[in-house]
Amino acid sequence: MELIRGLHNIRDRHKGCVLTIGKFDGVHLGHQAVIRNLIEQARNMQLPATVMVFEPQPEEVFSPDTAPARISRLRDKYAQLRRLGVDRLLCIRFDRHFSQYTAEFFVEQLLVKKLGVKFLVVGDDFRFGKGRKGDFSMLEKEGQRFGFDVVSTRSFRLKECRISSTAVREALAESDFERVTAMLGRPFSLVGKVVHGDKNGRTIGFPTANVLLNRCRAPVAGVFAVKVRVDAGEYDGVCNIGTRPTLNGQRSQLEVHLFDFDDSLYGKTLEVELVAKIRNEIKFSSLQELQTQIQNDAERARAILASHLPS
Repeated sequence: MELIRGLHNIRDRHKGCVLTIGKFDGVHLGHQAVIRNLIEQARNMQLPATVMVFEPQPEEVFSPDTAPARISRLRDKYAQLRRLGVDRLLCIRFDRHFSQYTAEFFVEQLLVKKLGVKFLVVGDDFRFGKGRKGDFSMLEKEGQRFGFDVVSTRSFRLKECRISSTAVREALAESDFERVTAMLGRPFSLVGKVVHGDKNGRTIGFPTANVLLNRCRAPVAGVFAVKVRVDAGEYDGVCNIGTRPTLNGQRSQLEVHLFDFDDSLYGKTLEVELVAKIRNEIKFSSLQELQTQIQNDAERARAILASHLPS
């Protein structure tokens, strides 16, 4: 799958496509149904199946404090869309400058002139352009004018499917990972690169890998029993997602301890699958109290994972 980052990287060879536009946060089963239908339409028309997303997401620009937590980053979306068979992922940088483009400019210059859209799939609540003036009705009219078809994602989604990104986030907040797996069609995991941390874990006998999340906000928080995939191996472990209040932490991060593992992980990419929540994050009065609790967490995580059926 080709990744096109930014308007400036759209070339003449990219003109002519079947396109869908959306957040596709989580790439859940509802999204997957839309994508599979999009790909079928693209194959019928002998055109590339193209997905357009915005980074960052508009609400993260205009209201970052209240923007929903991300289920998936761009990297995760890329992996899932590639697995489904999408030909191109177009990532448009969304900022205040881009938000000033009119709806007419968006259609005429981007969809028609640059991309040569022949078939467009969007949600019927899709809004775009300066002041959010553009909507589904406008796209239908512009499609008749410029010669492209417009359909709603509702008609491309499974009829019985009521899955939404909001529902996935709610299930994550409730630590209902069985329900999350059912909606995503796969277990939920966080992926990131291991970076150097404060190494506090080593001083209390529990060395941890600090995983860079690159998110405005994680959709989960607390201590979890986890499965960790790195290189070709899979390991059991326990992780903390949060600000580490006992150590006066400020920024949300993921720290994971792998059981029966003593190799270096610096610079490696980990996939951390959340299996079960053990507890909420707590501020302890001393490192000794924290150490005792982590030992208890590790024992509980081992017990949970020993009884966990493979995903």
